[in-house]
Amino acid sequence: MVSKAIMINTPEGLHMRPAGVIVKEMEQFPCKVSIIYGNQRYNAKSLINIISARIKGNTEVIFECDGDLEEEALAKLDEIASQNFGD
Repeated sequence: MVSKAIMINTPEGLHMRPAGVIVKEMEQFPCKVSIIYGNQRYNAKSLINIISARIKGNTEVIFECDGDLEEEALAKLDEIASQNFGD
């Protein structure tokens, strides 16, 4: 299992577009991918789960990857976060 704290820099947080980018990219990896926000854990491969988290902009979350290709999945999350999740 690997994890990393990542700042959500999109002004409106993880709304539909950036959440869709996360889901699309993470579906390519066989590992389990979670977003930890507050005291909750959300499935980062589920658009509904990400939207229901109501993650605001300028907030730090933890992305956690567990399983096959976990390192690669986390690297991809870091890459798309640096691009503001396509927002």
